[in-house]
Amino acid sequence: MKTTKKPDSVKNVGRRKFISDAAITVVAISSIGIVTGCKKKEEEKLPELLTSAPDGKILKAGLIGCGGRGTGAAVNFLDAGPNLQITALGDVFQDQLDKCRAALKKSKNVEVPDDKCFVGFDAYQKVIDTDVDLILLCTPPHFRPAHIEAAVNAGKHIFLEKPCAVDPVGARSVLVSVEKAKQKGLCMKSGTQLRVAKNYLETRRRVMNGAIGEIVSAHVIRNGGALWYVQRRPEWTDMEYMLRNWGNFCWLSGDHIVEQFIHQIDLMNWYIGKNPVRAIGWGGRHRRLNGDQYDFFSVEYIYDNGMHTHCAARQISGCDNLTKVLIVGTEGFAEASGTIYNLKGEEIWKYPTPAKDDPDQTWAVKDPTVQEHINLVTAIRRGEILNDAEDQAYSTLVSIMGRESAYKGKDVTWEEIMNSDLRLGPTTYEFGPVPGIPETPPVFGIEPKPRS
Repeated sequence: MKTTKKPDSVKNVGRRKFISDAAITVVAISSIGIVTGCKKKEEEKLPELLTSAPDGKILKAGLIGCGGRGTGAAVNFLDAGPNLQITALGDVFQDQLDKCRAALKKSKNVEVPDDKCFVGFDAYQKVIDTDVDLILLCTPPHFRPAHIEAAVNAGKHIFLEKPCAVDPVGARSVLVSVEKAKQKGLCMKSGTQLRVAKNYLETRRRVMNGAIGEIVSAHVIRNGGALWYVQRRPEWTDMEYMLRNWGNFCWLSGDHIVEQFIHQIDLMNWYIGKNPVRAIGWGGRHRRLNGDQYDFFSVEYIYDNGMHTHCAARQISGCDNLTKVLIVGTEGFAEASGTIYNLKGEEIWKYPTPAKDDPDQTWAVKDPTVQEHINLVTAIRRGEILNDAEDQAYSTLVSIMGRESAYKGKDVTWEEIMNSDLRLGPTTYEFGPVPGIPETPPVFGIEPKPRS
């Protein structure tokens, strides 16, 4: 969690006690940035994790993107502390907005008035133009860079779901917006929520303090079942079909290596502390029923010191599943969710499961999708600047780098990604044809020659 002090802001309140080996101590620190590298100069400490944001004046949030994740994020925000309100909603589709509105009424007794509900491709700007203090950005990722830019220009704090872009042009735009937000004193909290989960934080703290020696590699897996999909209806235009089936089109989601696997790639980046210089990727499609994406990816990342890491993800039902981030060191290895082993594979530490009768529930893990909003609201009310969007932007770019290598069957360098003019999707948004996006996955390379 990155926090810096705003000029003329109020002083921090006292820090809660939190986990350590003997005495439980908490200090607020900045997490190590991916851009600068990861060099441990002093003992790694844990950031503060409140169980609820402090009380304060009412904070109004506007939700842009009213699907399942957007509705969930709105509820997570309301659960983060007192005096929090959702006062504006925006979505391209009326039915999605109506479902979100009904869900907020049923679960949180929140009623958003008609004049604060907006539908259409310009709904995001209408939400931003209301009297909200912060914006929850939860549309398909393609639209995130433009929405971030508009929210920053309007002086709004931001919660941005992952990933922040689907292409290099969009990700670089986000990096520009991040710097502008810092200059304006705005908070930006990312939806890469594993970085605020106690078990992940404590495991990383131990690793960074030498529990497995020097980090030499990582093995990252996210193997699961097939993704949801939507069948096309005859009355839908190309645009409506793609938007309703956005998780299966690369221009809207970035493919699953970017849209979902980013969580695990982000953990790898968090530990290693710098970006890879090259990606060697491969992948393919055998089971996906529509859209233009792959079923599986396998990517080798190479770093400037010669270190290699390996990341693999699959979305095919009926197979054995596994999600795991293994960080390998000279003296052992760690499973990022809470277990450390020596080089013999013997467990030497495991994150404890709190006893139900523990009055403090010191080791209990707060739902990280709520914790990220607690951190955001806390920073706003204390007058601090919380901004971890740069980390999400770089994790997005690392994911895109792996995708492009797999699509092309060629090595892709970090320099190529950072200088790429690749922009996915149409440049204008209206319901009608979307040319140039066939419903097939990209295939590169040369056809094999028949045997003579």
